[in-house]
Amino acid sequence: QVHLVESGGGLVQAGGSLRLSCTASGRIRSIAAMGWHRQAPGKQRELVAGVTGGGSTNYTDSVKGRFTISRDDAKNTVTLQMNSLKAEDTAVYYCNVRARSSGSFYYEDYWGQGTQVTVSS
Repeated sequence: QVHLVESGGGLVQAGGSLRLSCTASGRIRSIAAMGWHRQAPGKQRELVAGVTGGGSTNYTDSVKGRFTISRDDAKNTVTLQMNSLKAEDTAVYYCNVRARSSGSFYYEDYWGQGTQVTVSS
């Protein structure tokens, strides 16, 4: 089993910055992709940013140039640096990890509990 713990959400004024972190723990054999999704009230959950095991990154268009995703494989951690935040970035942010646990032959998707990000205009 793999457990994800997120941190770093909060309230910030428009134009400010926040840094989200997510650490995976448990019986982890290997981690493939890692990423952050978000869900605003009344909207579907969307992928914000992802990073592959090889370090390739992708971002949704609305955050390109403002958000940066990175991973530290030694610590099983993925981080989302969010700059120039806008009111429309307000959402619950969820960490997502595709990992293979010890004793398993398959990769599975694991999710964090979510952390609230609120940007006041």
